[in-house]
Amino acid sequence: MALLAALGRNFEQALLPNACVFCGARRRHGERSICGPCCVDLPWIDSACSRCAAPTVTQLPQGVLCAACQQHPPPFEAAVAPLTYAFPVDAAIKAMKFRRKLSYGPVFANILGASLTKLPAGIDAVLPVPLHWRRQALRGFNQAEELAKPIGRFSGIPLIRNVYRVRATPYQSGLAAERRLGNLQGAFAVRGVLHARHVLVIDDVITTGETCSQIARSLLDAGAARVSILAIARA
Repeated sequence: MALLAALGRNFEQALLPNACVFCGARRRHGERSICGPCCVDLPWIDSACSRCAAPTVTQLPQGVLCAACQQHPPPFEAAVAPLTYAFPVDAAIKAMKFRRKLSYGPVFANILGASLTKLPAGIDAVLPVPLHWRRQALRGFNQAEELAKPIGRFSGIPLIRNVYRVRATPYQSGLAAERRLGNLQGAFAVRGVLHARHVLVIDDVITTGETCSQIARSLLDAGAARVSILAIARA
């Protein structure tokens, strides 16, 4: 599966090496995987809570969190998601995950790389949100890892791979908000020694933040001092 996915990605890129992944138009010199007009038209988030990345109507003063984070602070220190989970980002993420359209990966990795400056300093490890081994075998790849590997190369920060999804949970996207918490309790575990103090967790979408919270708790229990989150989009 993984080999077929890689071959399909390479074939697609060979056919359309200079085409924008969103509109198919030929990219100009210097544009990377996405043309200028499509980049401008993406649903960028102008202002958000620095703790959970939820979009806000106005820019919050520095150090001020959204009402939800003030009432129930998440276990992670900060979260950044540059885009809203809306068209065409939602369609592209679904195509990448479920139809193996990995040509979207470099676009999103570039966007995430540009967002690293918005995160707290001191990050010393990158963790892609793990898939259960059965789901990864069926899909052939982990979309979070496809995003995390370029981030690691760009930043020089190593990836850690000893965090596992120990339960094959149903998709979070198919559950109501009140069921997401129970779905993920005890789903992640750290095996062996965690050689990191400040872990950056990479995911595709933050919806309620429950996946990030459960992973953060596992990392903190294993000895991490801080956890931050970086995702493509915020629902």
